[in-house]
Amino acid sequence: MPADYASILADIAERVKQRDFQTARNADYIPALAAVPGDRFAMVIRDVNGAEYSTGDADIPFSIQSVSKVFALVLALRSCGEELWQAVRREPSGSAFNSLILLEQEEGIPRNPFINAGAIRVCDMISSRFANPDRSVAEFLGRLSGNPDIRADNDVYLSEDQHGNRNRAIAYLMKSFEKLDNPVEAVVRTYFKQCAIAMSAREMARATLFLANQGIGIDGNMVLSPAETRRINALMLTCGMYDGVGDFAFSVGIPAKSGVGGAIIGVIPGEFSVCVWSPRLDARGNSAAGIAALEMLIEAIGRSVF
Repeated sequence: MPADYASILADIAERVKQRDFQTARNADYIPALAAVPGDRFAMVIRDVNGAEYSTGDADIPFSIQSVSKVFALVLALRSCGEELWQAVRREPSGSAFNSLILLEQEEGIPRNPFINAGAIRVCDMISSRFANPDRSVAEFLGRLSGNPDIRADNDVYLSEDQHGNRNRAIAYLMKSFEKLDNPVEAVVRTYFKQCAIAMSAREMARATLFLANQGIGIDGNMVLSPAETRRINALMLTCGMYDGVGDFAFSVGIPAKSGVGGAIIGVIPGEFSVCVWSPRLDARGNSAAGIAALEMLIEAIGRSVF
């Protein structure tokens, strides 16, 4: 019998309200993110048959931050092919997402595309192949979500730019190893613009659907081949939740990617995509309420990808 997702989401929203996430905090190293009300919560499921279920603040835009890394990776894979994997590895880092330690040890080659170093290198490759790299990921997400008006939030972008010297340090370290092709400032600008994209949970669930549907998006067009889709899902499962990926695989068990704006996207291949958003983060930089909500979802439907 198919799951009653509408009832499940309503129950999750009520249970989340009763949980105490007061020790979790909004990201404050990007001041524009610290100002978002901490009690926001949204959850949206989009199934492969086109049905959609939502609860909470499903249509309020938020800064997608590192969730954008999935879509930048897909864009780079489509334009670069297998060459991409010569520039970025595919292993979990076990370190903080903005760490420079492994990058120094491994001579400027990022461990995976979902830590900041890997995402900056992916932006570098996009910058070499697109005439307007600053808008390429936003335009791609506009097509995937069905909303061509998707844009970067300029206030968030300026906040990223003004407080982004650690990311500049990462880029300059890669440049010192000759692992960055374009000027550092141009690449980090593209990266900051990408992270500052604003979308709602509903739009994110729609944009993510192709990862649950063998590479086919909401418009019926193929975004990636089924084989490439499986690879992206594998990377999300092993690298998508910062250095909390092991605990997340243990407790939730689906391919997912988080961002410090409080969003988490996830998929059960062949069934649905999901986006949950709540801005208060745990110590690893993942949405505390978001992880709890996904645990409740998996418990309710009785399965994960394992």
